[in-house]
Amino acid sequence: MSNRLIILGVAILAALYVVFSSIYIVNEREQAIVMRFGQITDIRTEPGLYFKIPTDIVDTVQIIENRLLRYDIANMTVQVSGNAFYQVDAFLTYRISDPRLFRERALGQLSVAEDRIGTRFDSALRQVYGLREFNAALSEQRPQMMREARDLIRPDMAELGIEVVDVRILRTDLDQDVSATTFERMRAERLAEAALLRARGQEQAQSLRAIADRQAVEIVAAATRDAEIIRGTGDAERNRLFAAAYGQDEEFFEFFRSMQSYRTALTGTGTTMVLSPDSEFFRYFGSNGEIPAANPNLAPPLPVAPVPETPATSDEPALDGLGIEDSVAPTMTLEDGSQLAPTVGTEAPPAVEVEPAPVDTTPTQTTTPPANPPASP
Repeated sequence: MSNRLIILGVAILAALYVVFSSIYIVNEREQAIVMRFGQITDIRTEPGLYFKIPTDIVDTVQIIENRLLRYDIANMTVQVSGNAFYQVDAFLTYRISDPRLFRERALGQLSVAEDRIGTRFDSALRQVYGLREFNAALSEQRPQMMREARDLIRPDMAELGIEVVDVRILRTDLDQDVSATTFERMRAERLAEAALLRARGQEQAQSLRAIADRQAVEIVAAATRDAEIIRGTGDAERNRLFAAAYGQDEEFFEFFRSMQSYRTALTGTGTTMVLSPDSEFFRYFGSNGEIPAANPNLAPPLPVAPVPETPATSDEPALDGLGIEDSVAPTMTLEDGSQLAPTVGTEAPPAVEVEPAPVDTTPTQTTTPPANPPASP
């Protein structure tokens, strides 16, 4: 009885082994390669339940991926045109498109395929970066570089039954040493540019300041000239009026000047003067307060003196005689786009003509006034 049970159990186990060893399942994420004595007999790419010769001695099944796979490269150093170095992170996506070639040339193992992918991917990235300048990977050329790298890898990977779907560059940074050198170079360039702008600003400031100083000197010189002309005209008119008044009555003028001398000299200053009673200074002290008689023969008024002519204003700069040459005024463009330019040259204001005071031109008896008015005592 026991032997029968043992034989029945062995038979059941053998039947189960035959049934399960002849069945294999392929899901939607996988592909199956069926081999008989090492030779590929069938490729299963559709998901489902399949059968083969029982046991793994005759028919064997190798399951491979049917999904998109990813291969990454990190911290890869590449050299660009100009001997600069980048640190690059990139990846590519691929799928096994031909399981038969993949089995024949890569033994159906991803590790063998990825060794080939890594070598070819590295070479393609170096080739793509080596054809470009320093800043190409940071510009709009980056998508084109990824497409070029993908196209360079595809032919070699197709020989393994692998289709390269896409290549992506994740990071492109300068190498640490190159980054420090580049930063110092950029810093030096910005400092040089700032120094140049500052020097140009100082040059324009000095030019504007020199032009402003020149204009100020010209304006002051022109104003001083006109002031002296007006002052001289006024002094001449005052002297003419004094002379005309003096020539009207010589005796009264001497009396008036003597009164002014007494008022000035005899104020309470504590000054002691020792003079002879017969001196000219005390001439009117003995007159008992009587005013000298008016002179009936008044001299005619002096003719109106002509106003001196002021020099004509010329268009030439006022300081050309000092050896100051004309310079081209600099201009400066402000942030709002407007132009800032200094004024060039200054025209002197016209001289002010003083009209003479009206005088009485009634004819009277003529007397000749002395050449010089008497000095104040």
